Amino acid sequence: MENQISGQENNNTTEVVKKKRNIMPFIMAFLLVVIAFIGIKKIMYGRENEDTENSQLECNITSMVSKVPGYVTVLNIKDNQYVHKGDTLLKIDDREWLIKVTQAEIALANATANIDLTGSNVNTADANVIAANANILTAQANVEAAKVKVWKTTQDFDRYKKLYDLNSATAQQLDNATAEKESAEKQLEITIKQLNASKSVSAVSSAQMGSSQKQISLAALLVKQRQTELDNAKLQLSYATIIAPSDGFIAKKNVQMGQLITSNTPLFALVDDSYFWVTANFKETQIEKLSVGQSVKIELDAYPNGTFTGTVESLSPAAGSKFALLPPDNATGNFVKVVQRIPVKIKVNKEDKDKYPLRAGMNAKVIVKVK
Repeated sequence: MENQISGQENNNTTEVVKKKRNIMPFIMAFLLVVIAFIGIKKIMYGRENEDTENSQLECNITSMVSKVPGYVTVLNIKDNQYVHKGDTLLKIDDREWLIKVTQAEIALANATANIDLTGSNVNTADANVIAANANILTAQANVEAAKVKVWKTTQDFDRYKKLYDLNSATAQQLDNATAEKESAEKQLEITIKQLNASKSVSAVSSAQMGSSQKQISLAALLVKQRQTELDNAKLQLSYATIIAPSDGFIAKKNVQMGQLITSNTPLFALVDDSYFWVTANFKETQIEKLSVGQSVKIELDAYPNGTFTGTVESLSPAAGSKFALLPPDNATGNFVKVVQRIPVKIKVNKEDKDKYPLRAGMNAKVIVKVK
């Protein structure tokens, strides 16, 4: 009886082994088909796509600093607050800058008044030159008239002298002719001196006019200088009010109400969320197939169920190692070849950006459609 049972068990075991042997080829064939399918799929994927997980989400982050010193009098921000472009975020005590603006305005007003006064002096000098030139013309006419009179009295004197020598004229007539001749000669000397004096006055007036013209040029330069000082004072006053340059979130706030801050003090950062991109560091062996304008699929670790798309915007002109603080020098030491990474900028499409809250620094995986 026991031998019969043992024989049946051996038969059953043999049948199971036979069945396993018969099914093993099918299992192996199935596994080969699966492996082949996966391999072909990976080959096709590699031909049509380039991907990397060495990627991070980026956006514009502006570090806001103070350009002028002073106490904080208005503080309208808090950590992680969303602000809009043009909002007043912070104000520094601006009384000192208001005083400087007033002083610059007064200096500009004085310079403007001075240029008006100098212009009046130029007009006066011009009038003096015109009058002096008119006096010269009058003096020249008087000289010509005096010369004519000298010629006439000389002719009369000569005639009376001849007549007196012939006893045809009296001594009184000769004396009168002599007196008129000498008077005409003296008058000619006077008119010549007057002409020279008029010429001297004209020269002085011309010199005064040239000096006044130079003064008006200097006054104009002074007005420009005062205007520049006023513009600079207004610029310094504008620095006392810090306005949001764009929409975004406040981060790393490092300022308090009433705090005394100095020039170039970091106050806070403004994270602009209107434009995001991914910096993907591809291996240099992957760059050959990449080009601007290719479509990209973006996967963020923060949103495993989310799908984002983008476009290759630009490729870096140098490997990331070249921008390191201490770039490697392959000319020294033992050379070890290391595959370099080339940063690629990928713009995130705006419609995808609005689906989920994006934050700079998020890890990402990018898949570039190269075919």
